[in-house]
Amino acid sequence: MHDPIVTDSVTTLGPDPRGCAALAASHGGLYAAYLAAKAELKAVILSDAGVGRERAGIAGLDLLENLGMPAATIGHRSARIGDGKDSLARGVISFVNGRAHALGVKAGMTAQAALDILAGADIAPPRAPTPMHETRHDIAKASAPQVNVVTLDSNALVTPQDAGHIIVTGSHGGLLGGRPQTAVKYDVFAALYNDADIGIDGAGISRLPALDARGIAGATISAWSARIGDGQSTYNDGFVSALNARAVRCGGEIGISAKELVGRLVAARVKELKA
Repeated sequence: MHDPIVTDSVTTLGPDPRGCAALAASHGGLYAAYLAAKAELKAVILSDAGVGRERAGIAGLDLLENLGMPAATIGHRSARIGDGKDSLARGVISFVNGRAHALGVKAGMTAQAALDILAGADIAPPRAPTPMHETRHDIAKASAPQVNVVTLDSNALVTPQDAGHIIVTGSHGGLLGGRPQTAVKYDVFAALYNDADIGIDGAGISRLPALDARGIAGATISAWSARIGDGQSTYNDGFVSALNARAVRCGGEIGISAKELVGRLVAARVKELKA
């Protein structure tokens, strides 16, 4: 029997997670669930990320049910999204799929109890998932060709070429394990995230002060306005829920659309480049 894995993100499961049960504090959306299945875990617990628009924060549960993997989510108001240790220590199960329920995992139990059940269960390997890819899309930039605006399904897709430009992500706005260096890999001009309904300790917007410290404009959009894990939805559907000081100085306001905010950020960046 494998020891269970506890990690801040489903992207950091370790070198050989096959056959393990894992608690990964990523959102419970489709791509996170896909990564759990691709890694050949036998079971997984994620964060419900506030559930949000079209139940995107827990959409992965049904995907894993269909692949034969027991899965559950932790309530975002019980433990910090993006923090595996805190999720294990304080997390309370909020949603389960049928396969997890059949093993005795139920809403309201502690994450520790649920992980113990899943780790100790004899579970057949899940079916391989249909390949799924996170995406990057360039936003039309005719009005300011010197400023790139890119939508990303995940913060993990940021590249060195994005430095000095604007990224619009589907990732949650929480630091991984509370570590400031995980806010964004490269020094972009501005970054937008999903607030995962903010949650306990303000975890869903905890990237914003860390971005501010690096001079990066940071904002989150409401999880109820756009689908978490979907950068295009962040841009097309999102409304601003929180801003850091740098974003405010660039013209950001709570309540405006993500598109409007991006337009103001582009204008601020153009002005800066001309100065």
